[in-house]
This record gives sequence, structure tokens and C-alpha cells, in this order.
Amino acid sequence: MSKRIRMATGFHGLRVVTFESRLSQEMNELVRRLGGVVLAAPAMRELPIPQSPAALEFAENLLAGRVDVVIFLTGVGARALMSIMERVHPRTALVEGLKRVMTVARGSKPAAVLHEWGVTPTLTAAEPNTWREVLVALDEAGPIGGKRVVVQEYGLSNPPLIDALRQRGAEVASAPVFTWALPEDLEPLKTGIHAIVDGRIDVAVFTTGQQVHHLLQVARSMEVEDGLRDALRRVVTGSIGPMTSEALRAEGLGVDYEPDDAKMTCLVRGLARSAVLCQRRKIASEAAGVDTTRARRVDLVWSAEEAGEAIDPLHASAFLCACRREKTSYTPIWIMRQAGRYQRAYRAFRARYSFLEMCRTPELAAEVTLLAVDQLGVDAAILFSDILLVAEPLGRQLTYEQGHGPAIRPPVRTGRDVDSLRAVDVPGALGYVFETVRLARRALHPAVPLLGFAGAPFTVASYLIEGGPSKDLQETRMLIYRDPGVWNALMERLVVVLADYLNGQIDSGVQAVQLFDSWVGWLNVDDYRAYVQPHVRELIQRLKPGVPIIHFGTHTAALLTAMKQAGGDVIGLDWRVDLAQAWEQLGYDVGVQGNLDPVVLLASPSEIRRRAQAILDKAAGRPGHIFNLGHGVLPSTPVEHVIALVDAVHELSANRS
Repeated sequence: MSKRIRMATGFHGLRVVTFESRLSQEMNELVRRLGGVVLAAPAMRELPIPQSPAALEFAENLLAGRVDVVIFLTGVGARALMSIMERVHPRTALVEGLKRVMTVARGSKPAAVLHEWGVTPTLTAAEPNTWREVLVALDEAGPIGGKRVVVQEYGLSNPPLIDALRQRGAEVASAPVFTWALPEDLEPLKTGIHAIVDGRIDVAVFTTGQQVHHLLQVARSMEVEDGLRDALRRVVTGSIGPMTSEALRAEGLGVDYEPDDAKMTCLVRGLARSAVLCQRRKIASEAAGVDTTRARRVDLVWSAEEAGEAIDPLHASAFLCACRREKTSYTPIWIMRQAGRYQRAYRAFRARYSFLEMCRTPELAAEVTLLAVDQLGVDAAILFSDILLVAEPLGRQLTYEQGHGPAIRPPVRTGRDVDSLRAVDVPGALGYVFETVRLARRALHPAVPLLGFAGAPFTVASYLIEGGPSKDLQETRMLIYRDPGVWNALMERLVVVLADYLNGQIDSGVQAVQLFDSWVGWLNVDDYRAYVQPHVRELIQRLKPGVPIIHFGTHTAALLTAMKQAGGDVIGLDWRVDLAQAWEQLGYDVGVQGNLDPVVLLASPSEIRRRAQAILDKAAGRPGHIFNLGHGVLPSTPVEHVIALVDAVHELSANRS
């Protein structure tokens, strides 16, 4: 029976301190509903500035044409600013004034408020929506030297933003609408501080940076700041968004969870799913001497006891049990492309590094691998890498072009081209991938398997021949038909390299591997049997025994039986086939993986749940089913919808058993 290591469905009695003031009641009630024990410690109070001279001066200047750029930092603050100004001036006039100037929204919330007023923001800062992205948006729009810029402020001023604007030559003014003060009654906050210092708090929830500053200010006045900082090393810290996280880190405090969607409900629900495991990992890391306030995810470790009573927790994992077609207590799920552009944290990495930089830097690749598992609660991690990394050791140039995908130069289309391919020292050329495996394996939960992968020979060969993505694989199929000898020579070279590559991943610590044959569906079954199947069979036979192999392709309804004959413990199904019929066709002596249409994740959570149930019904609880999409996650997919799918599969399949 599989060991069940996955995310919790609630706080399960964890003690949660919240510092929220304005939405304190709603937040605390949600924590209670999710099984947390709440200690409310409001850390600030909002003091509106109803007759803000600066706000009224801004209104006068806006109407008189003496403003060029307005930066809206928050949605709530934008509304408050309008409320102050329209006490003196008609809203219609103010809106017309905003339409005449450049308006900059720091993210979706102020942008939404502007749209409500009928104003289309000139610029909207990209994620993660900090003041730095505001500057990037302005810089891309052109020089602001000599322009009159007004910054809408809510609570605290933002000196780094104002200084940066002035350094660019702008004339800057602020329009504050609120100020923050300590609560009139400090006893609840002091009680919360004592509870943290005494080790009676498991989770701390921050929704603004000002809460952080006030917490430390009061702790300092109580002469317990050092004790508070030390205790927070073992407390799971949740932050609502990038600006709050920035405030925590600026004070030398760590951030353990930040939702993709900066909403209170997303923050609390995300903490409820992750806090139990996160706390255990954080305490173990602290005991091992890791500075949890500064550590990357890849630096965190688990205790020796974390695996529980299972003799071999990995062997007993639901994912590996399903690969072996053994009975599991629930259906395991992982997601193809589970680390990708649909995640805000991934996009933040991509804003700093190119895709190939991330693949070639083990610390970054391992961090992204772990990110997806932590966020989604899936039953297996998959190595962050790319199927085309083998192209460069073969002597080809690999680049990724914006909007066009991979490009390989020069293409391989003749016997001479095949002969020009270099012999590959896989450990020397691709050792960075093996180091990524070692780093990710060390930091993963002891019972969560790590999945390695490679492109199947046909798909890798097709990229080499086409030189990049292709609509019809014309060059590839022409080579097969025109010169099968050259084709087979290319495939034989690739089989050796790919086998060494996968075996290197296995030696470095992966527990299973997947072959991605993304383009093989362009072939008919006769051509597959003649020109692909023998090479895939040879590759699989070269792999080290005892490691499960998932064999996946797209558009492969006609090829499934032949793919099974080529080898693999599990056959991956795309969304175009009926899972029940495909499994019956394959036979129940092999597992299946799949096969939800990725587009379903753009639908409502209720529809996602309904579709997941339909696929589980087709699998009929039979041992050997691994839930997955029929291809990778689409970039526009909301993260919360992927999480909803993972939770639905776990819940619905556990109910079945």
C-alpha cells in the first residue's frame, strides 16, 4: 500500500497569529474554518487624511494641466484619493483630467479601479508588481526627464521609487491618502509577540509591510526583539504579496509562502494547504544549522524521521506504486510542465534569467523543480530541464527565440550532417543536469519521487532535422522516405546519447523517467514500426533496470499498441483518446497516465472537478493509473485551478477507496 505524503486540507490545529486590522474578522473566521487556532494581534490602524492638502493640490494641478504622469500604487488608495478629491471637484472633471495624462498602475488592482472610472491605464507594471516594475514600465515608455510626476501613496511613502524618479530628472510630488499608526490598544499585539517568543505560534500571517515594521517596533519597546527574531526562524511566515515579502526580507525575516494571487483568501487557503509540511521542514532545517531567514528552497532539508515508519518511503510512494501497478490509497497526480509561465514565481525567475540559463544553472533549475511541488502538492517532482539540451553536445547551436521557440543550427539533413555530429561525453557535457538532480533530490521530501526525462529519439531527431518547431515535419518525413539509411544512422547516434543521459539522471537520484515523443503522432503505424519502434526499444533496453519508464506521445491514438511494444511501464495518453478504451486496448499489464485536456484548467473549479471525476471513473480504480494532463499546462492557466485539480483528484480518488 502506498505511503500518503501530500499536502494537508487545513491547518489541523496549528496556532496562527494574524496581524490584519481592517479585514481582521474575515481573515480570522477563515483561519478557524480551515482548522486553525487564531490569535488576533492587529498591528496597525489606518488613519485617513480626509482633507489631505497634497491630494487636493494634486487635484488642482491635474485640472489645470500641470501634471504629466500619475502613478497609482494601490487600488484602495486610488479610491481613497478620488474620494478626497471629489469632495471639492466633480468626478467627471477629474476623470477627464486623468484621461489627458499618462497613468501608471502598479498591477491589476489599481488598473481595475481606473477601468471602473473609464480610464484605460497608459502603463501597467508587470508582475511581481513592485515599484521596480513601475520604473521598468516607465523606462520602456520613454524618458521622463522634466515631467511632472505624482505618486499616489497609501500609508507609507516609497523613498526608493521617488528617488529613482528624481534621478531620471522628473519633478515628483506625492499624494498621500492614509497614514498608519500603532493600534490604540497594544495589548493584543503584545500578547501575540509573547506567544511567538514562547514558541506557542506555528504560523504568522502578514498582509502589509507596515505590520512587519510595527511588530518589530513594539517588540523592541518590550525588549524582546532578539527573541522574536529567533522564534520566527521556526514559524511558518505567510506574506500576501511581493511588497510585503520585500518588507520582511528587508528586516532580515524569511518568507515561506506567498500566493500567486495577492488576495487574503488565497493567502490563508494556501497556508492551510502547505503550513503543516512547511513547518516540519523549517524546524528540521533550523536544527540542521540552516539560516531559514535567508535560505533558498534548495537549501532546506528534512529530518531523518520525516519518512515515517516506511522502510523505503520512496518505494512506497503512491506514484511509484502506480508505476508498478500496485494498489494505492488514492490516485497519484503530477502535471506536465508543472513548473512554467503560469506561475508568478517562475515568471520572476524568467525576468532575471533566460530559459537556457535556468536549465544550465543547477541551483536555479532545482529551485524551480521544488517550487512546483511545494505550490501544487503533487505526488512527484519532475526535473526542470529541456529535451533539446543534448543538441549542443552534438555540435549544434541551440537558442530560444522570443515568440518562436527553439532554433537549432545548422540542421541535420544529410549523411554528411550526421557524420558531423560530435561524440558526446555525457557526464562532461550535461553534468549540470545531474547536479540539478542531486540538489533537488536532497531537498525534496523523503517520500516524494523525482522524475527525470528526455526527448524520445524521433522527437529529438525531428528538431535536429527541422531546425525548430514545424507544422508538418516535412523535412523529417522526407529524410525517412528518401534515405532511410541516414535516418537510422541518426537514430542510432541519438539512442546512445539519450540512454547515457537518462542513466546519468538515474545514477544522480531520479526514481523514474519519462520519454517525451511529442511529435511522433505525425507518423502512421507502419512507419512507426519500421523507423521508430526498434530505436525506442533499444533505448529502453539500455536503461538501468528497476526504474519505471513512462512512454508519452501526442496524437498517438493509432500508435498506442506499437508504443507499448516498444517498451515502458506506463503509457502516457493525450486528451484526444478515451482513457477506458485506450487502457483496454493496451491491456492491463501496463499502467496509463493522463489524460485531462489542458484547456479544462481554464474552466471553473466545478467543471475541473467534474472532468477529473469523469477520468477517474474511466480508470475505475484499477491499479496503475497516474493522473495527469494530456499535455503541458497552458501559460494562461490560473495557478488556483491547477491546485483545485490536484486537490480534487486526491479527494475524489480517496473517497473511491
